[in-house]
Amino acid sequence: MPNATIQPGQLAVGTVNENWTGDARFYEYTTAADPIGSGIISPVPAVQFPAELYNSGETRIVTLDLSKELGTNYPATSPSLLANFIRINAGDAVSTKPNATSELYYIISGAGSTEVNGQTIQWKKGDFVTLPSGSASRHTAIEDTTIYYIVDTPLLDYLGATATEARFNPTLFTAEEAKAKLDEVANAPDAHLKNRISILLNNKNFDQTLTITHVLWAMFGIVPVGSNQAPHCHKSVALDFVVDAKPGTYTLVGDKVDPETKQIIDPIRIDWEPGKAFVTPPGLWHSHHNESGAAAFIIPIQDAGLQTYLRTLDIQFFHYDE
Repeated sequence: MPNATIQPGQLAVGTVNENWTGDARFYEYTTAADPIGSGIISPVPAVQFPAELYNSGETRIVTLDLSKELGTNYPATSPSLLANFIRINAGDAVSTKPNATSELYYIISGAGSTEVNGQTIQWKKGDFVTLPSGSASRHTAIEDTTIYYIVDTPLLDYLGATATEARFNPTLFTAEEAKAKLDEVANAPDAHLKNRISILLNNKNFDQTLTITHVLWAMFGIVPVGSNQAPHCHKSVALDFVVDAKPGTYTLVGDKVDPETKQIIDPIRIDWEPGKAFVTPPGLWHSHHNESGAAAFIIPIQDAGLQTYLRTLDIQFFHYDE
């Protein structure tokens, strides 16, 4: 057989030449170094999801899918997380088995149990439950139940990976313990000096990131009556859930803060309503305000466990000169 001539960028395999350079491209640095600023990659939108999506009707999972806005070919609410509402009517059950390293369930209302890998976890309104990778679960309601459900499936979809190792055990964070700790923080003498009055939930296996799982971060916070919390920002996307609020409680979101007025310039206003979820995009300043007559409560869930481990969270607080 005559010797094959191998051209640059080609590899001779038997009698077949394969071109390995077809997918290669090159960009001038300033064109490609900031794909968000240049519009090559889509930004994370500030989107709201009302309670009407799930607070009545048949048993179902409602996926909060922004894949069109994010330009993904898989369901996603942020680049790395997928939020869902679950409704389970009394006596019904829902099964889940995601490709995820972390699952987080916040029980909005109701009560029931989760059977996971031969174990049973009892839960009720206000509880948090986290499940690790490999969890094949069946969630049964003993009364009408609604759940806010977060997984990191989009992160694995992007990586083209399958979660195979459970990094923590199924864990229950009870409503009573969470509320007691938040009350302790809110009633501390220096509470009025803090930018946020809140607690972070932590699994003891993650004593470096101090987060609820190695990927997920969960906060339970209060915005007292009359509060105007100073703006802050971070690089992780927040998938916020409003536990309780009266009209007159809201969040302002924007990309700049006026150094004179100390207020966010041309903000988007997101009014809080019980049971609403909304997305706070990464890198934007946001502040919480309560002009109602009652305390408001919020649960932001983020991929800040991963961001903290990577040392990229970059949380910043705007300080008033007072």
